[in-house]
Amino acid sequence: MSSSFEDPNYKEFFVNKANRKNVIKSKDIEMVGTTKIESIDDDYSGVKVLLKKDEGNSIKEIKFICSCGQTKTIAIDYSE
Repeated sequence: MSSSFEDPNYKEFFVNKANRKNVIKSKDIEMVGTTKIESIDDDYSGVKVLLKKDEGNSIKEIKFICSCGQTKTIAIDYSE
């Protein structure tokens, strides 16, 4: 019962080299961390907002998805 209130964590991967084929080999993949994704729906304007957070619950990326299919992304970098 307590697991239903936990934030879902997803593993974040990076592909080391450009691959022009449809198959990615395990040796080319590097795990770079975990992320949390939160979805907020606004039924009035038809815009869906996805918040991508790191392990410390800091927002890394905000993605706005319109019902027409267009998307806009804001990436946040906390390093100085």
